[in-house]
Amino acid sequence: MAKLYFYYASMNAGKSTVLLQASFNYRERGMHTMLFTAALDDRAGQGVIASRIGLSAPADVFAPETDLFAAVASAHAVNTLNCVLVDEAQFLTRDQVWQLARVADDLGIPVLCYGLRTDFLGNLFPGSQWLLALADTLTELKAVCACGRKATMNLRIDGQGKPVASGQQTEIGGNDRYVALCRRHFAAALAKDS
Repeated sequence: MAKLYFYYASMNAGKSTVLLQASFNYRERGMHTMLFTAALDDRAGQGVIASRIGLSAPADVFAPETDLFAAVASAHAVNTLNCVLVDEAQFLTRDQVWQLARVADDLGIPVLCYGLRTDFLGNLFPGSQWLLALADTLTELKAVCACGRKATMNLRIDGQGKPVASGQQTEIGGNDRYVALCRRHFAAALAKDS
C-alpha cells in the first residue's frame, strides 16, 4: 500500500540530498520517479533540485495553483511512476497536500515530501502543517547546532549575520540568510536582538 511520507528538518540537514538519493535508488532499479520543487525557489535554477554537496536533478515545478494530482496522473498514464518526490514541501498548499494524499491512496504511488517544518520565527509553514496532519509516516532528519545539539530551528540573518525577527514568512536563501540552531540558541539569538 502506497503512503504519503513527510521528511522534515531545519536548514542544512540534507533533505534535498536524501531526496535525490531516493530517486537515484528507484531509477537504478529501472523504476520511474517524478520530482517536484517549488517554482519560487530558483537558487539552483528554475526546475532544479540541488543539494549543498553538489548533487542535482531536473524537476517539475509547482506553484500554488498547480494541481499535483492531475500532473502525476497525466505523467503516470504515459509512463508508469513508481514514486513521486517533492522538495521544498513547506510551500505546498492545503489542497496540494490532499492531492498528494490522493496520489498515494487512489493511484497507489508512494509520495515522499521533504521540507522545513517551521519558518524563521518558529511558525509552521502551511504545507508542513498539512503534511504533519495527513502524512502516513513522519520522519525528522537531523541537523546540528554549533553547540552539538540537534538543530530544529531556522534563524534568519541579515547581511551582517545579525538575527532577523520580523518580515515575510518566505524569503529564499541558503547559508547566506539562515542558520540552523537548537531551540535554546535560537531563542537566545532572537532575545539578544530585541
